[in-house]
Amino acid sequence: MILTDTHTHLYSAEFDNDRVEMINRAMDSGVSRMFMPNIDSSSIQKMMSIRDEYPESCFPMMGFHPCSVKEDYMDQIGEVANWLSKETFYAIGEIGIDLYWDKSTQQIQENAFRMQLEFSVEYDLPVVIHTRDAFNEAYNIILEMKSVHPSIRGIFHCFSGNIEQARQAISLGFYLGIGGVLTFKNSGLDKVVEQIDLKHLVLETDAPYLAPDPYRGKRNEGSYIIKTAERLAEIKRIPLEEVAAVTTQNSRDIFVI
Repeated sequence: MILTDTHTHLYSAEFDNDRVEMINRAMDSGVSRMFMPNIDSSSIQKMMSIRDEYPESCFPMMGFHPCSVKEDYMDQIGEVANWLSKETFYAIGEIGIDLYWDKSTQQIQENAFRMQLEFSVEYDLPVVIHTRDAFNEAYNIILEMKSVHPSIRGIFHCFSGNIEQARQAISLGFYLGIGGVLTFKNSGLDKVVEQIDLKHLVLETDAPYLAPDPYRGKRNEGSYIIKTAERLAEIKRIPLEEVAAVTTQNSRDIFVI
């Protein structure tokens, strides 16, 4: 059984004391494919070092997180462009819009989002999208840009929206990234996922964040993805092995690896 973690911050400082052991635990749990979203210029070197150490298992993306979009965002855009021109990446990410922490930067977040969507077109790469308190804003931008660039595709990372938003994302040709929130009581995500075909879903941890039950509130890590997979299998009333096989194939279709 092969599990794929489509979104994990392996370079996080929270893993500095046991990164090798943590990655080994994930692999021992069947997680043989781990995709790393970039945050900003400060995370790149560490991410690439992990790629060098685990070239068959750990795959980098290039982009910068909406919470890192400040007045100097054009410098970050330049850094992203430079790295894309000289290294192999498997997605543009983590990009998007976040209106939970700071609404005052919405305009420049949208500018940075559009520019990075253009990179996805230029390099024919999927995008991995962060949309905290901003699903509609991100959806509308993608909808507009897809009318010109129909190749835009990817994952709505950490999807926790309603069924209408799920269907909107799928209508764009995007997958839904399902993580530990699925295991939370009263999250409502189980009711949404129940109505969505498995062919539209991928698994993720967002480690070190959003650990699934029974680890909720603790540091998340790759080996815990089995709890999300088990809950998904329970909701769908199918074997765990089928969840692993279909979601991993979905990740292959997205990342082409």
